[in-house]
Amino acid sequence: MLKPTILLLLAGLLFTPSTALHAAPALRPTSEAAESSLKAADKARVEAMQSANREQLSRVFSDELRYAHSNGVVDSKASFIETLSTGKTRYVGYDYEERSFSFPAPGIALMTGRAHIKAEAGGALMDSVLGFLAVWREEQGQWRFLAWQSCRLPQAAK
Repeated sequence: MLKPTILLLLAGLLFTPSTALHAAPALRPTSEAAESSLKAADKARVEAMQSANREQLSRVFSDELRYAHSNGVVDSKASFIETLSTGKTRYVGYDYEERSFSFPAPGIALMTGRAHIKAEAGGALMDSVLGFLAVWREEQGQWRFLAWQSCRLPQAAK
């Protein structure tokens, strides 16, 4: 017959994995500090896109960036930096109407919302409100911009 101490020890070992699995979501970065850090990273991204500075763009964009514009064109990191730094496209206005963050996995953040964006491309001005999904990934301790997908939203009825 097993002694009560051994039974308690065995019971503890049996239930430890279950407890650890239930505790894992609490380890995800959902704090105000993580959101604040992401807002700062996103501010740096928008500033880099508006200034078209290659070094700033390279720092904030992930090497695996996929940027799907609202017109269906998809850029890589290299092609998007080239487009911005040569002035082919210039972002002249970038204002969030709403923006929220979620953390579906460690080191991954989703940013969703609506933004009023003005951009000049090929002599034409795009002035639209976009619905968007952005993906940020923590790389070497820094949030880097991994993906963007947006679509034009209909103008609000006046």
